Amino acid sequence: MKRLALILIVLLLSLAACGPPPSEGGQDGEGAVSAATPTSIVLATPTPREAPPTPTPRPTDTPLPAPEPTNTPDDAATSDTGPTPTPESAMPPAALLSTEMILIPAGESTIGMDGGDPTDGPAHVVNLAAFEMDKFEVTNADFALFVEQTGYVTDAEQSGGQSWRAFAEGKENHPAVKVTWNDAVAFCEWVGKRLPTEEEWEKAARGTDGRTYPWGNEFSGTLANVKETGLRGTTAAGSFPGGASPYGVEDLGGNVWEWTATWFDAYPGSTVENQYYGERFRVTRGGAWFEEPAQVAAFNRNAAEPNITANDDLGFRCVRNVQ
Repeated sequence: MKRLALILIVLLLSLAACGPPPSEGGQDGEGAVSAATPTSIVLATPTPREAPPTPTPRPTDTPLPAPEPTNTPDDAATSDTGPTPTPESAMPPAALLSTEMILIPAGESTIGMDGGDPTDGPAHVVNLAAFEMDKFEVTNADFALFVEQTGYVTDAEQSGGQSWRAFAEGKENHPAVKVTWNDAVAFCEWVGKRLPTEEEWEKAARGTDGRTYPWGNEFSGTLANVKETGLRGTTAAGSFPGGASPYGVEDLGGNVWEWTATWFDAYPGSTVENQYYGERFRVTRGGAWFEEPAQVAAFNRNAAEPNITANDDLGFRCVRNVQ
């Protein structure tokens, strides 16, 4: 009995030394799973990404409001769709501007002067049809409205030069400057007008009596914004009513030079040769805020390159034909 008990004890000790039976699915050798290696990999359900926020439009991306239809109730009653709406920028701008115009009647006028600068003569008579001229030079307020409604960018701004805006702040009623001939033409066309020829400009300034200055034959620094006046800059339209022309057009002498539609070339009958004559420069008239009497004379001719010249003493006014 003692021997049998001893054998049982030995057998139990042997079984304990071998350890528990291997677990199901785990085995030594190829394919064994290490205790440090997980027996399965659970893929986490991906969290859906939020849609990117809708970008806030920049001012330039903001869509323009839909234009209001121009049809009246009567139009709507007679048409299923009505007329095509007219964008605000294409509406007649003349109704939006308060530019007073003055009639310059048809008839003869003396242009040019003998005995002075050779390019200002010879004096000759022209017969012009009636036309209307702006009483004042085009102002910064006028030009700002044009730019606002059309998106126009001036030649100077396109080339990286000074903008007309730099000279307009706080001077809404002063003449628009830093504008080329091209800019002036664009504005005039927008309002249904045009630039005056130099003959039209001179007639409006001199009347029919061939005077030297718009106000008469004697120069006066109190009747125009010129160098003698001492202001050294532009003044608001209509600041010198005493210097109006015989027809009532103001600021034709001083304040700013004014673009005309005419190429700078010799007058009929002139024998003067000038390297600047031809279709390169456009005539400018009237003198400006820093000019001497000779430049302010109504018959004096100056010229500038239409695509480039944009000065702080150069502006314009418009005319239109009389129907």
